[in-house]
Amino acid sequence: MAKVTIQGHGTFEIEEGKRLVLAIEDSGVDVSHRCGGFAGCTTCRVEFARGEPARITQAERDKLNSAGLAGRARLSCQCEVEGDMELKVLMPVSEQPWDDPGPRPEPTITPEPQWISIPEG
Repeated sequence: MAKVTIQGHGTFEIEEGKRLVLAIEDSGVDVSHRCGGFAGCTTCRVEFARGEPARITQAERDKLNSAGLAGRARLSCQCEVEGDMELKVLMPVSEQPWDDPGPRPEPTITPEPQWISIPEG
């Protein structure tokens, strides 16, 4: 089990390998995921204070680059819990103009992940 600290909400024991967007939502935190977890939007974005995963999916990298968010945020729908983490949810549902977070994401990362390493910098 990993300790995932969500700023403003507390620390939660989460099974390693769980999709991060679901770990956040299942902990009672109102995280948005308007596209249903397919790396099609950026509403599930988070900012890591520590414990950022060292790999990224090709879909996440492409979406972050096209949205101008590369190096500033990660998509929780494209991350798995990999050890202890501390993060901030950047687009909570309660602060958005929509009434629900979006369709519940699948338990595994979609689309099928093509993992790449994040260059150290």
